[in-house]
Amino acid sequence: MPRTAAPTLSSPIPRIADRDRRRTSASVILRSVLEHGPVARSTIARLTGLSPASVTDYCARFTELGLVREAAAPRQSGGVGRPHVPIDLDDSRFVVGGVHVAVPYTTVALLDLRGRVVATRELKHAGATDPYGVLARAADGLAALLAAAPGSRPLGVGVAAGGWVDRDSGTVVEHPLLGWRDVPVREVLGAHTGLPVHVDGHARALVNAERLFGRARGSGSVLHLFVGNVVDAAFATHDEVHHGPRSQAGTIAHLPVPGGSETCECGRVGCLQVELSERTLCRRARAAGVVDGTNPVHVLRAAAGGDPVAVRLLTERARMTGRAVGLLLDVLNPEVVVVTEIGVLSREDCLGALRNAVGAERAAAVVPSSFPDSVLAVAGGSVALDVLYRDPLAASPEAI
Repeated sequence: MPRTAAPTLSSPIPRIADRDRRRTSASVILRSVLEHGPVARSTIARLTGLSPASVTDYCARFTELGLVREAAAPRQSGGVGRPHVPIDLDDSRFVVGGVHVAVPYTTVALLDLRGRVVATRELKHAGATDPYGVLARAADGLAALLAAAPGSRPLGVGVAAGGWVDRDSGTVVEHPLLGWRDVPVREVLGAHTGLPVHVDGHARALVNAERLFGRARGSGSVLHLFVGNVVDAAFATHDEVHHGPRSQAGTIAHLPVPGGSETCECGRVGCLQVELSERTLCRRARAAGVVDGTNPVHVLRAAAGGDPVAVRLLTERARMTGRAVGLLLDVLNPEVVVVTEIGVLSREDCLGALRNAVGAERAAAVVPSSFPDSVLAVAGGSVALDVLYRDPLAASPEAI
């Protein structure tokens, strides 16, 4: 019987480890440029613990790819020799497409490498939520935005949606409010656009946006709670978002909320999503004669105009959101909690009600989204930007 051969240098294991190490090194260097640029290469080496030679090599590759560029004015080193020439992100060349699929409309957008929205457009569903039609219209919307920005070249497209989204397969597994099930979003939108497409749940997408471009940058752990028509959450520790098997982590629609009174379709009373859904907010506002439609922005406008019932509805919703945050804080104990909820994003009284419900000792850890005016556009684009910053050397060659 032949003896088992010992591993040799040609074994694939070291090559895989080397590839992972290169990807990690490239990621931390580009993140350092994002966070500190314009920044000297020597400073990047000190911040990351990588050798100056490695930093110089990666920065040269990033320059060839068009991801970074030397800053216009060199910094004097204070000693003998050449001045330090800092580098910075090159945000003049590339964009990513962003698609966020909500219940009443789809948001399409272009974002630059700093996560800033360059252009955006809302595409109302008008009752037509067939997934293939929605995705085709989204592709057309992105094409129109790109046509209006001829100097921009797309690296890829990020898609964010509520419900159960499987990142690995690029599939919306289930979105009950849209009636979607097992929709191959990556495949369909990729065929329409000819670009790499990345798909994730919107709460996870916004955690990535916060840690890359927002208030949670540098935090050891962050929880994001998204409260719209869909209510879900995402949790990240040390830049790693927890997905769980088939990306089901963060499904909290049926979390029981103390004081709830709405009957859920599951048969129970007080489930988180049915209590906090924008549909519930608007139904209560219609019943009170505040608005006659289904747009939560109209409730917000009524409150801004001094309608006391609208104010009460919004602050009560914020207070109940705070109770949910308190439960999640008890379980996960993150450093930072970011909340995306229309009242909290727009009104100090709602933010105050949220924090009061959380409790004074933990209120400072709870903050509103860093992107109050563009949260849906940022959610979609950040799915693609997270992929870029995790593996910058794999930028789409078709875009170069």
